Amino acid sequence: MSIVRAYLDIETTGCSRTHHALTVIGVAVEKEDIITPFQLVGPQITDLALSDILSGVNILYTYNGRRFDLPFIKHSLGMDLERQFKHRDLMYDCWRHKLKGGLKAVEVKLGIARQSKGIDGWMAVKLWWDYINNNDLTALQILLIYNREDVVNLQTLRLKLGVE
Repeated sequence: MSIVRAYLDIETTGCSRTHHALTVIGVAVEKEDIITPFQLVGPQITDLALSDILSGVNILYTYNGRRFDLPFIKHSLGMDLERQFKHRDLMYDCWRHKLKGGLKAVEVKLGIARQSKGIDGWMAVKLWWDYINNNDLTALQILLIYNREDVVNLQTLRLKLGVE
């Protein structure tokens, strides 16, 4: 039986899980060397939808997910992903390799390419509000590209670090 891996990253309206909301949940599912990205946006974000995407997954990978993504999901959706899945936070593997900083800084140090250069978490919040307040579909598209690169690049990061 092959291992099914999932790489997860969220976008939110801010850093406080009690005062802010989930805007995008990105998941890239890796099964038999094929990676399939999924994104839940706004009202699509439900516990059932996320459970469907993660069905059959053996291990979940994040970057700073132990401190941010998973507690945010637990508070917002009532899903305790750390109890449901084996979880590996790649940020700590990076620290063991003396790679400090956020995901984008680590990607630069390791030569991991990104189409959405210059976009960070704060810009992701601004893109979301541009979409919501101005019906700016281009802002939403940029946000989704950014999130998709986050989850797909987690697989590249895992491989570069030699993490199973």
